[in-house]
Amino acid sequence: MYVTMANVTRLCATKSIVTVNGQFPGPKLVAREGDRVVIRVTNHAQHNISLHWHGIRQLRTGWADGPAYITQCPIQTGQSYVYNFTVTGQRGTLWWHAHISWLRATVYGPLVILPKLGVPYPFPAPYKEVPVIFGEWWQADTEVVVKQALQTGGGPNVSDAHIINGLPGPLYNCSAKDTYKLKVKPGKTYMLRLINAALNDELFFSVANHSLTVVEVDAVYVKPFTVDTLIIGPGQTTNVLLTAKPFYPGANYYMSAAPYSAARPGTFDNTTVAGILEYEYPDAPAAASFNKALPLHKPALPALNDTNFVGNFTAKLRSLATKQYPAAVPKAVDRRFFFTVGLGTHPCPANTTCQGPTNTTQFAASMNNVSFVLPTRALLHSHFTGLSSGVYSPDFPVSPLTPFNYTGTPPNNTNVASGTKLMVIPYGASVELVMQGTSILGIESHPLHLHGFNFFVVGQGYGNYDPVNDPAKFNLVDPVERNTVGVPAGGWVAIRFLADNPGVWFMHCHLEVHTTWGLRMAWLVLDGSLPHQKLLPPPSDLPKC
Repeated sequence: MYVTMANVTRLCATKSIVTVNGQFPGPKLVAREGDRVVIRVTNHAQHNISLHWHGIRQLRTGWADGPAYITQCPIQTGQSYVYNFTVTGQRGTLWWHAHISWLRATVYGPLVILPKLGVPYPFPAPYKEVPVIFGEWWQADTEVVVKQALQTGGGPNVSDAHIINGLPGPLYNCSAKDTYKLKVKPGKTYMLRLINAALNDELFFSVANHSLTVVEVDAVYVKPFTVDTLIIGPGQTTNVLLTAKPFYPGANYYMSAAPYSAARPGTFDNTTVAGILEYEYPDAPAAASFNKALPLHKPALPALNDTNFVGNFTAKLRSLATKQYPAAVPKAVDRRFFFTVGLGTHPCPANTTCQGPTNTTQFAASMNNVSFVLPTRALLHSHFTGLSSGVYSPDFPVSPLTPFNYTGTPPNNTNVASGTKLMVIPYGASVELVMQGTSILGIESHPLHLHGFNFFVVGQGYGNYDPVNDPAKFNLVDPVERNTVGVPAGGWVAIRFLADNPGVWFMHCHLEVHTTWGLRMAWLVLDGSLPHQKLLPPPSDLPKC
């Protein structure tokens, strides 16, 4: 994979973007469960780069995980690095993306893991499989956008369009020619591999007059259920079966996506993107031309702040929990943690005014009131070599140092602390983590992604988590298993996972703006006593900072 600049025209304007192999979106990678994957990345762009294989467990191969300054120093201009990992016990839709600054705005693509040869899907095989990646498009350079926001302390400029497979489509200025079209045969079933690669938007998705059967999320099969509309957060994937109408319908249908946000309007791109589902003519299936004369149906999407819809949808997600695909939920818990997740402030630098919540503050974000500062040396190497002094401290708080009414009236002091703190846990510990959203600077949903693990979503609710009564309602039978979960707006989510993967594992909000502001932390899972429980040594070509 070559990281190169390429000129791309969208919304009638051309700009130079960072790409892989000159493609936007980037190339689709296909592997099988059990495969060893070796990807040589050479950086020909003027930006430092690193790539993350989102959702890959990376058992003992944390060096290949990709987040810059966490598991590796970035690949500098003119340098190469080989990502080398084995896909163990996973199959389904994942994706890859840049994991440094905001470069994932254009550097991303699908990562499809097929089941082992001869192993069927646990649902009827589709006629065809189609990747559908949602993204965001800025006419400005996103590196300039994030730099300006950090300088002013304010919110970054929002994107100009949402895109499907790189295309904005008919609802945007001069973009009808840049429309994603999916042509289907009557009566056939198609599996859409949906991926939300947007930087800062959770998205509702619906296909007019067609239902969608959800069969997998984050590369884990779920009990199938059928909906008209679904919600997908940044970093998440969802496989759905769409069955075409039995006869040629003489109509076209919008496939539409629009944002969900409980935050203040104006802080996100509130526009709708549409692709078009069209049917093959029964008498001329090869007819390539899109028939504009046919009636066009549009789906009705939920209101942009419809938190109830989101809660009802996520409650339907359940693991298969069969003999072949068990839900190995930790029943006993060794370590319990409680993290607050939300926004906050830093004071402005002396003698300056800011564009934050007030003119004396700048936006920040934190977990347990710690706004995470990226180090200048990679955490994993610092841990492996024992040279951690001055790079990180192993004292991330187990729970908030100062409890408050998390979803009630926010405290007067909204300032957060800063630091590079890690949570250290022994190999093999079973972990329960409750993530509690806060109302500081308004309630908001936060899609939290954990590297190196899948976890089980055992409970969620609105308001403040009740440690006495809420655990009794946890689902320990068939909870959904995933790698990215939305902390509900004004609510909490409880997850469990087994710490069976030694290394340093980033956990962060997948809304890029919140990660930039510090809504991120890292887990350090120590080596176990047996050889197969230890982190492998670093590859010889590991980039240097």
